[in-house]
Amino acid sequence: MKTRLLTAAVAIPILIAAIILPIWVPWAVWLFVAIAVFGLGAGLFEFYLLTKKLELKADASIAYLGAAAITVSFIFDAPSKAPEVMFCVMAAFIITVFISQAFRFQKDFTKLLAGLGVTIAGVFYLAFIGGFLIGVRLGFDAVLSSKLLLFFFAVVFGSDAGAYFAGRAFGKHKLAPAISPGKTVEGLIGGILAAAGFAALAIWLFFHELGFLPGIIVAIAITILGVLGDLAESAIKRGSGAKDAASILPGHGGFLDRLDSLLFGAPVLYYFARFYFG
Repeated sequence: MKTRLLTAAVAIPILIAAIILPIWVPWAVWLFVAIAVFGLGAGLFEFYLLTKKLELKADASIAYLGAAAITVSFIFDAPSKAPEVMFCVMAAFIITVFISQAFRFQKDFTKLLAGLGVTIAGVFYLAFIGGFLIGVRLGFDAVLSSKLLLFFFAVVFGSDAGAYFAGRAFGKHKLAPAISPGKTVEGLIGGILAAAGFAALAIWLFFHELGFLPGIIVAIAITILGVLGDLAESAIKRGSGAKDAASILPGHGGFLDRLDSLLFGAPVLYYFARFYFG
């Protein structure tokens, strides 16, 4: 627990600084982008490490090229400004993977479908879904994007804390015992209530542009998707026989273990902001 808290004590101030500095220093938006790219890239690396445990041969070189192209699309806010470019990039990546793997597995075609699946899945799981955080950072003005990201991380971290303490204090009914034995229905309820509370607090403190009702609704949606993302990543780890995706972050496992509750909520945050703030 001490190691876990120490890691958080170092990482959280850096993250907060990367979020709020662009309000006063415009070029600082790239600090958050750099952190996001590094984290998502490390998560993709860990994802392929897990697939290796099952002897699933992903084509990492093609995957990283595809991930880089998708990331560049998010840097230019393609989902909003040029969605056709985003679709072209994704189509080109998928076509490239199919062609390259046909030649790569020509000595043993029985492994072709597995190689295709894990190569494409890793890029869409990390680079595409996670890339919406970069879209939030660069797709809105510095003040609004900072508030959106602060709101998002306050909700995610608050719900995690609420779920942890509620689960320890009241947890009796398992949520998905076959996937994650430690998660309980009571913990989920505690996480949702904490998310609503942190959302309301964030709106009251600094996010006055956001109404309480829509803010709390989107916070609950982000929380539920975060739990489902956590369960999905836990299922992947169970399938590969690993307890943690890696041991890079002391007390926290790997980057994938920290990203799991963020990834599925990122597109919700992005498109909610697009529709709500125009």
